[in-house]
Amino acid sequence: MSIEQTSQNPSGKPRVAVVFGGRSSEHAISVSTAGSVLKAIDRDTYEVLPIGITHEGRWALVSDEPARMAITDGRLPDVSHVAESTEGQVALPLGPGSREVVWSEPGSAPKALGEVDVVFPLLHGPWGEDGTLQGLLELSGVPYVGNGVLASAAGMDKEFTKRLLASHGLGVGRYTVVRPREWETEEGRAAVRERASGLGLPLFVKPCRAGSSMGITKVKDLSDLDAAIEEARRHDPKLIIEAGVAGREIECAVLEFEDGPRASVPAEILVGGGYEFYDFEAKYIDSSEVRIPAELSAEETAEIRRQAIAAFEALGCEGLARVDFFLLEDGSWMVNEVNTMPGFTPISAYPKMWEASGLSYPELIDRLLKAALRRPTGLR
Repeated sequence: MSIEQTSQNPSGKPRVAVVFGGRSSEHAISVSTAGSVLKAIDRDTYEVLPIGITHEGRWALVSDEPARMAITDGRLPDVSHVAESTEGQVALPLGPGSREVVWSEPGSAPKALGEVDVVFPLLHGPWGEDGTLQGLLELSGVPYVGNGVLASAAGMDKEFTKRLLASHGLGVGRYTVVRPREWETEEGRAAVRERASGLGLPLFVKPCRAGSSMGITKVKDLSDLDAAIEEARRHDPKLIIEAGVAGREIECAVLEFEDGPRASVPAEILVGGGYEFYDFEAKYIDSSEVRIPAELSAEETAEIRRQAIAAFEALGCEGLARVDFFLLEDGSWMVNEVNTMPGFTPISAYPKMWEASGLSYPELIDRLLKAALRRPTGLR
């Protein structure tokens, strides 16, 4: 079938495909992140092609209207609300010989939308942040912002994040993993309950491969454990149960510069509004306070920045990451999670930490895009 040709990026500017949405439960946060990034990209420097992925996995052309992608009055945005067609499909390049993006609709000849120079993958959670989209882009030979396949996959899976960090001497909390088949038998359930009870209370039951605090339950009584596991299983059949710790929640942003990764000033999460921990509602709807910079001593600040870079390198990260810590009562540090595609919403800590470190939001986006354009795909 012939493909109808359209203009081939006549502006001469690098063309950025901003890809967002996706099939995970973090769909709305990804859309909000994309709206903020689209608003911040310098249109005098870059040409932009927004592409949204619906809950069902359809790749759609999306209107370049960042205001429609925001979380407003508790209403969560959705790709289907901003897609230009309910039936059309976008196809990225399928091989390294072309960077042509094609649009097709039923009953019409496919249309070439021109080439893309770089992809900004702003998906959160499985089917996007976990190495799957990164693998597709590697196969296509298209440069992209952020972490590669391995770091993305390891950062998404909390079990392997902890294993890699511990192997590099970084502190991680006590935990146990619940694999899908184990919870499907009564013998397996009994073993899980026994391991969980050995961790003490409180417990945090989490989907092993999810973010944005989706599906997390704080368990203060073991009689509530089964219900918490079932809630987490709605998001991921593989779970992790972590022992609760007493400490301050401190985050640090890492960004790769030409001379290597650097860490920002840290931030502290102050959960208010009656929330017991930094869950989805506290994070995105009621907006708990994020104190930047965190009130730390010079020695504490230097140590968290050192450990953030060490965690970045332990996972083999590229481009960017946000490393979340607990500062424990005895003064030691524990890594909670490594987020390989942190949020870029208006309330997200990652861009705010860099702004407090002297790098504005538009400058941060520009630096990420330029780094991606310089970096080759394939083995490196």
